[in-house]
Amino acid sequence: MKKTFLLSTVVCLFISGVSFADTFAEGTANEFTIEFVTISGATNPTGGYGIVNNDYRMGKFEITNAQFAKFAANNPYWTGADHPSNNVSWFEAAQFVNWLNTNTENTAAYKFNGTTFTVWDVTDAGYDASNPFRNSNAKYFLPTENEWVKAAYWNGESLQAYATKPGETLHQGDGISGTGWNYWDGGYATNPPGPWAVGSGSEELNGTYGMMGNVWEWIESPFYTGAYLSGSERGVRGGSFGDTGVVDFLSSFYRNIATPDIEAGSVGFRVASVPEPCSLVLLLGGSLMLRRRKK
Repeated sequence: MKKTFLLSTVVCLFISGVSFADTFAEGTANEFTIEFVTISGATNPTGGYGIVNNDYRMGKFEITNAQFAKFAANNPYWTGADHPSNNVSWFEAAQFVNWLNTNTENTAAYKFNGTTFTVWDVTDAGYDASNPFRNSNAKYFLPTENEWVKAAYWNGESLQAYATKPGETLHQGDGISGTGWNYWDGGYATNPPGPWAVGSGSEELNGTYGMMGNVWEWIESPFYTGAYLSGSERGVRGGSFGDTGVVDFLSSFYRNIATPDIEAGSVGFRVASVPEPCSLVLLLGGSLMLRRRKK
């Protein structure tokens, strides 16, 4: 007599650029998803920005107005539902991230007393002396400058000047054809100027969209190294649609600064996350059939 056994063979892999979506407010009228791409910690620059030794996930797109509105009402300057959330301060972005965590029964990333932000201290569970802004037990967070830079520009061997994939050069797009970026280069990319709906341009080096141009993006990290104070200036990265005259704003070597309470129509954010415990990949196209003869 023969019996057939089905063996599902699985392995845990973290592969840069692989996309996964997480669901929030599940089962409610406000349900929505955020797509993430996985960034490997296996290789790193030898110095400067972009050194992250652990695997993590980066939001594939900027958070949109529609997604932010699931959390709280906002007053964006650019109002399209699929456009990057804008007119959002660092503090408001951090509160949105906290809501993503608590909505999914995870630990809040940032410490607020009401609406007042403060840093975690040594008496708090999840305190991390190397980054007192973020609770180490949180699943979702704003990316540090290193996390942001690596996701945008690291090709496995070096930091590129721009986040272009092999075979593609930096160029303006039109927001419709699915190629190019939204930035100033002797003129605006579109007329009238303004941010595009997320995902309207070229896919970038590690599977993201819009990390160059469209809107500047909030960085979790203080602009000045070690300045972990509630009101210290934060970094913003990536440039925007309206930065006249300086293409270098889009580059890996350009940093910009903003106070965390500022709200601007040219500044948005994306969310990062720890990886899922295991990415299950079926080998050989699915399952292995094993046959065993019963004696």
